[in-house]
Amino acid sequence: MSTSPACPQCTLENTYPDAGNHVCADCGHEWPMAAAPEADDSADAVVKDSNGNVLADGDAVVLIKDLKVKGSSTTLKMGTTLKMGTKVKSIRLVGGDHEVDCKMDAGSFMLKACFLKKV
Repeated sequence: MSTSPACPQCTLENTYPDAGNHVCADCGHEWPMAAAPEADDSADAVVKDSNGNVLADGDAVVLIKDLKVKGSSTTLKMGTTLKMGTKVKSIRLVGGDHEVDCKMDAGSFMLKACFLKKV
């Protein structure tokens, strides 16, 4: 008994494995052995701030560290002990290394959630 599945095109069971694909000997149809990995859906990923609070689209956050903007002389300030740092309203969560997309007075930025604190 063959461990290869039946051909999805002609439904015959005369198939064999060949370099990562299944091949039907009767009709010549080829298909991958492993199902294609599903795209990583960033909407289902949980994004947490520096304190472990779960972030969501539309949340307001504050910077916990001064961040230099790459390729610019601009620095996003965290503030002093007397006043709160740069507050960012209405964040948007996105996939990738920098999980948070936001707009500030200095422009639009992509930030890592580990440098933010939920307000």
